[in-house]
Amino acid sequence: MNGLLALGKYLDQPRLVGKFSKAVPGLLIGSGVLFTAKHVMNTPKEDKYKEFVKTTCVLSATIASALIATRGIGQIKIGGKVLFKGFEGLSEKIDLKQLGAENTKLIDEFLKNNQVTENILKILQKAKNKVLKISEIKTVFTELGKEKKGQGFLNKLIPNPENIDSKHILGEIKRLSLMGLIPVLGGIAGGIAGDKLTENNWAEKIPNKIKEGSYQYLANIFLCNVGAGAALAALENFNVKSKFYRAVGMLGGIIAFGLIGGSAIANIIGRTCLDPIIEKGRQYKHHKHGHHHPLPDKEKIRNRSLYYDRKPEAIDIGLHVDDVATVAVLSGLKWIEPALPILYSVSGYRAGIGYRNGHQH
Repeated sequence: MNGLLALGKYLDQPRLVGKFSKAVPGLLIGSGVLFTAKHVMNTPKEDKYKEFVKTTCVLSATIASALIATRGIGQIKIGGKVLFKGFEGLSEKIDLKQLGAENTKLIDEFLKNNQVTENILKILQKAKNKVLKISEIKTVFTELGKEKKGQGFLNKLIPNPENIDSKHILGEIKRLSLMGLIPVLGGIAGGIAGDKLTENNWAEKIPNKIKEGSYQYLANIFLCNVGAGAALAALENFNVKSKFYRAVGMLGGIIAFGLIGGSAIANIIGRTCLDPIIEKGRQYKHHKHGHHHPLPDKEKIRNRSLYYDRKPEAIDIGLHVDDVATVAVLSGLKWIEPALPILYSVSGYRAGIGYRNGHQH
């Protein structure tokens, strides 16, 4: 077994996935507290209270939303009518105590019927209740993987990731997209609440939050999922089973739909759909008070740069690290799933503060 395969098996250990999943809520909350403290420390004295309230509201709503998305949401009905079908959260929670009992039974049964070296015996005894190192994974898989019995045992101990076929692609894209949408909506709601508690003109700040939220969701989450899913569907159509080629193909789809085209598409939607609604609302508001605020000239809108409303920045490109997670999940890998709420929370926070290219409106 080479080092790359050993790394993959190391990350796929159910015990490691379970421990990481259990730690995610604490990591999210702890990171939020530290970020808030640092942000307030770097804020001028006269603005500290306002920034504390705003940041606390945004991060609390974003983190809570991300954790809710992790668990999934059930069907919502009102008066017998289904308003929302719901979606599944991350992989089923791993009971570490039960996992230890299952591993002990599996390993004891294998050792009862098979002879192994002292070194392999030591590693297997450790695997009952502890996470194995990469070197130990490599050693045990190299030694026991030579025979069919050993291969079957190892695949039960650390199951191989399953290839998701085309029938499940749309469901996975929908699940991941909803999971990413909820923290963004939570961030917007938290941002509005924070502004309402600290600002008199809080309503005027809502459009920037909506526009940034739509940008974050479309450019950094949804379109990337669509690109990965489209590529996976194409590979499935050509009967490509190799996990390597599937992963490469999905990354190509993400680059085409998300990294390159996502920002452009998000801005086009912002200009053609959101801007007219926002400007119409402002026109109505000013008209009520006797002031006429005309809609932007159509020719000016057409002459705007493609990235006029929101230019992609380094952190936006960095946020595409969650696309690696998307590829992993769609490839059947489960070890990356617990990290998704953390990655999506960044987009939720930026939506909540109404970030627009260098300014926190």
